[in-house]
Amino acid sequence: MDDPTPIGEMLMDPADERPARRERSTPAVPDREAAERALATLRAWARSSGTPLSALLGGNAAAYPELSREYPADFAADAAYIATLPDLQNGPASLIRGARAAIQHVGISNFRLPIRFRSREGGEHMLETSVTGTVSLEAEKKGINMSRIMRTFYRHAEKDFSFEVIEATLDDYKADLESLDARILMRFSYPMKRRSLRSGLEGWQYYDMALEVIDQAGARTRVIHLDYVYSSTCPCSLELSEHARRERGQMATPHSQRSVARLSAELVPGSETLWFEDLVEMCNRAVPTETQVMVKREDEQAFAELNAANPIFVEDAVRLFYETLAGEPRIGDFRVIASHQESLHSHDAISILTRGALFAAPSLDPRLFATLHHVG
Repeated sequence: MDDPTPIGEMLMDPADERPARRERSTPAVPDREAAERALATLRAWARSSGTPLSALLGGNAAAYPELSREYPADFAADAAYIATLPDLQNGPASLIRGARAAIQHVGISNFRLPIRFRSREGGEHMLETSVTGTVSLEAEKKGINMSRIMRTFYRHAEKDFSFEVIEATLDDYKADLESLDARILMRFSYPMKRRSLRSGLEGWQYYDMALEVIDQAGARTRVIHLDYVYSSTCPCSLELSEHARRERGQMATPHSQRSVARLSAELVPGSETLWFEDLVEMCNRAVPTETQVMVKREDEQAFAELNAANPIFVEDAVRLFYETLAGEPRIGDFRVIASHQESLHSHDAISILTRGALFAAPSLDPRLFATLHHVG
């Protein structure tokens, strides 16, 4: 048996007859910069060769496409590309989750944009307006394209005024969304100059208002909403205070508080315009103790006298508003909600009075009266 060739001879360097040393070296770990350079090289190769970069990874990873992380600012979506986009919201009935039930209202809330409003004196105000727009949805339809509601508003907001915007938008998006019923409500803060009681000063009073159009079963109803803020002096407290003064010479003051009445009135079709200013003046005739904007000492004294001349319980308030609204031929059905946020109690005194079927509602929103707190 021949002797095997010695390992040393196998590794001899022919040049110098010295044994060559085989050293094991640990590969250097690349830093992030080196890794990014290598990845850029691989991507360039993948693009030029038409080979998915993921194919180099082997296994299941080859099933995943190589995705770009750069925003394609120059990409243009043409009609053909748009036609390929999925639209699950307007998908078939088979995609419906839950009960196959018709939905009375579905849409958007608090979509804001500037809307022009006319004043009674002939001027106009451009006001930030919060829009709620809804349509009904049939039981066999998955959903609606809500962006259409906003797009229809923009088509009319710059050239039309208030109710005209609502009516034109309602016509458009009922056609666009092929809906049976629809409703639009626009909320805004309407400014009016108000004069102080005795000094002659003037200041801007802002009134939370809303315009609403309801389209149901082919019939349209117009509604105007107003939050009127006033001071209410308790008649009982006033009498007790006067009794203490008269019988015991004891100074006493009746309790009064900031109060809010929310009036909602249906506008009679074909009647003359009911201006925002008209509705505010109706409220002021019914309950003249509206909160003041600009006051000097003589105005503050006048306000105390005005409250003493018009003490009211919350029941009185809704009946006074009712009497005024009922005498207005431009108004049909209406609702009055009043909240007296008492300084005597830690709770509020509330009342609701309605006329007609439009606002009849046996059940109330549990948070209804919380929304009547006026924030200064």
